[in-house]
Amino acid sequence: MNVIALSWWQLALAAALVIALAACTFIARLGVSRSLLVAAARTAIQLALIGVVLEALFAADRLLWVALMGLAMLLLAGREVVARQQHRLRGGWSFAIGTLSMFISAFSVTVLTLVAVIGPDPWYAPQYSIPLLGMLLGNTMTGVALGLDRLTESARRSRNMIENRLMLGETWAEAVGDYRRDAMRAGLTPIINAMAAAGIVSLPGMMTGQILAGSPPALAVKYQILIMFTIAAGTGFGTFAAVSVCARRLFDGRERLRLDRLAPTRQ
Repeated sequence: MNVIALSWWQLALAAALVIALAACTFIARLGVSRSLLVAAARTAIQLALIGVVLEALFAADRLLWVALMGLAMLLLAGREVVARQQHRLRGGWSFAIGTLSMFISAFSVTVLTLVAVIGPDPWYAPQYSIPLLGMLLGNTMTGVALGLDRLTESARRSRNMIENRLMLGETWAEAVGDYRRDAMRAGLTPIINAMAAAGIVSLPGMMTGQILAGSPPALAVKYQILIMFTIAAGTGFGTFAAVSVCARRLFDGRERLRLDRLAPTRQ
């Protein structure tokens, strides 16, 4: 099957739809027209730049460059985790916890999938490793950010309840257990909903892209199932790790709740 190439003027037609939407939001006084246009511009610029980078990376096909690309993606994802939290830990702890949890989960699942399931030659082939790692990091980032934000918000909102449970003799893990589980559920909810709706309500992005690129639908389905399962695993393990470490960080060595370790509320 032939792939239909897109010209820049065709992309400009799609951009006109976003501009029209921004005009509608401006007329309706929703206050998001500027944000919408900035986000659209960032999307075009960032994707154009990453396209150039990936072409060079595919041509080089070196483990060092693939590793550096993965590290850059990880650090940017860690920054996004911090940016998405209303009440983050002070002193870079939110960045450290989010980045470490994503490294442990997303990178390990990516390597396992490349080596044991897909098996490209070499195993780090950028055609497979970079897209797979990107999808895992993007979804794990969302789960980790949601989990951490829900945990810190619950701790602030339920401070008296947690401290009362501590005074009744419960350990820190028991006192914050309900809120920790709720935070983990919040982090896992998006991927659970995505898996439940895949193929019925919507066609996932990777499957759609492969079909548009000319791949047989049956092969696209197999890859999409693989991606959904690996994303679920990476998101789950990453959220578990991040929420668990953050919950412990909210208490000191004497098991006292320390909300002063949270930065002031972000406006």
